[in-house]
Amino acid sequence: MGHTVAVAGASGYAGGELLRLLAAHPDLELVVASASSNAGQPIISVHPHLAQLAGRVFAPTEVRSLGEADVVFLALPHGQSAELATQLPDTAVVIDIGADFRLTDPMAWERFYGGSHAGSWTYGLPELPGARELIKASKRIANPGCYVTTATLALAPLFANDLAEPDVVVVAASGTTGAGRAAKPHLMASEIMGSMSAYKVGGLHQHTPEIEQNLSAVSGQAVTVSFTPLLAPMPRGILATCVVRPKPGVDATAVRSAFEDAYANEPFVFLLPEASWPQTAATLGSNSTHVQVAFDEHAHQIVVVAALDNLTKGAAGQALQNANIVLGLDETAGLPIAGVAP
Repeated sequence: MGHTVAVAGASGYAGGELLRLLAAHPDLELVVASASSNAGQPIISVHPHLAQLAGRVFAPTEVRSLGEADVVFLALPHGQSAELATQLPDTAVVIDIGADFRLTDPMAWERFYGGSHAGSWTYGLPELPGARELIKASKRIANPGCYVTTATLALAPLFANDLAEPDVVVVAASGTTGAGRAAKPHLMASEIMGSMSAYKVGGLHQHTPEIEQNLSAVSGQAVTVSFTPLLAPMPRGILATCVVRPKPGVDATAVRSAFEDAYANEPFVFLLPEASWPQTAATLGSNSTHVQVAFDEHAHQIVVVAALDNLTKGAAGQALQNANIVLGLDETAGLPIAGVAP
């Protein structure tokens, strides 16, 4: 194996997805899978689908053992990565799947997450203009949020080409794994089955400033986002519908061309054929994002729909994609492009 890897928070959903992907990676060797309350327990007692890890146990989350790896993935709850990250050696590549280092605005962090702002790292969404060069030159990467990845990939081509007004409405549904593994009454099967619900409505969701940060950077002007998240009765996946008004003179041909140009050479973003619409099931288990765009002549709006797997491209897969870039490996190494069906 070429590089060693440690995963902190390996008992969570994103951590488990990382273990699954790492098991098939040709150039990375998992040496530490740590967990706090599950330390000492067999990995397959929490992740029974990872039979190839039978006989291995979760290690305690200790800086000494984590820091011996070439790459450290932090799959910890928001607010818990910063303290651990400061103790890891500068020689290690550290990729934080949590939110601790995503936001550049301390005020936004304090408002949406609370506590002191830990600073910002290189932002790890490779498909953004110029992002790959920055990621390749960094050893500290902030992995984007799952909703954020979906909305940003859906809208970035419009703002990069000055095709849309800077006011966006995003309505996105996510599977229950987006809420983490901790037991919560509203996520019990008897509560979630057969029902969809909105939450954190009215600009309250913590991914709102991150979406605005990305789109504003691409646009070169401040972009305002109205974001409504929905909880869907499915384990994994995100489907986002994004609506924005076109700038004067913009037509359907210009809009379609912007997406074709942006994603023609991207290995993990697919602009679907016209009249074909993204489905969460089609991205299941893959690192791919499916996108479709329509020009609503009647309402004079651009509508973009995007789907991805929140645990893969929305979390662990994207983190591994970033690691591949930093290490100079094939960007697609160890990452499924096709989803699992049915």
